[in-house]
Amino acid sequence: MMRARSMRISIAPAASFGRLRMRAENRIGEQFEMFADRASSATLQANQLRLTFSAMAYVLVDTLRRVGLRHTQFADAAVATIRLKLLKLGAQVRTSVRRIHFAIASGCPNKIEFELAYLFLRRAFSSA
Repeated sequence: MMRARSMRISIAPAASFGRLRMRAENRIGEQFEMFADRASSATLQANQLRLTFSAMAYVLVDTLRRVGLRHTQFADAAVATIRLKLLKLGAQVRTSVRRIHFAIASGCPNKIEFELAYLFLRRAFSSA
C-alpha cells in the first residue's frame, strides 16, 4: 500500500528565476537604447551595420557597468543613465605617442565615479 506524502514546494528558486528573467529582459530592452531602435537606412547592409555597431556599443557599456562601475552608484544603472552621466562628458583630450590624457573639469559632478571606473578597468584589463 502506498502512502501519500505531503509535498513542500519552495518558491524561493522560482522567485529567484523570475528576478533573473526580469533583469535579462531589461538588459535586452536596453540594447535598443543604443541606437538599435532605428533602422532607417535605405539598404539592408546599412541597417545590419548599424545594428552591429549598436551591439558592440552595448557590450562595451555593459562591461563598463559590470567591471568599472561595480562599486559605485551606477552599478545597476541603465545604459541611458551611464551614457548621459559619464559618457556625454565635456573633457579636454590630449594624445601622445604612449598615452591619452583626459582633463575633466574640477566641477564635474561624477568625477569620482569616472576615476573609479578608470581604476577598476585598468586593474581588470592590465597586461602587466
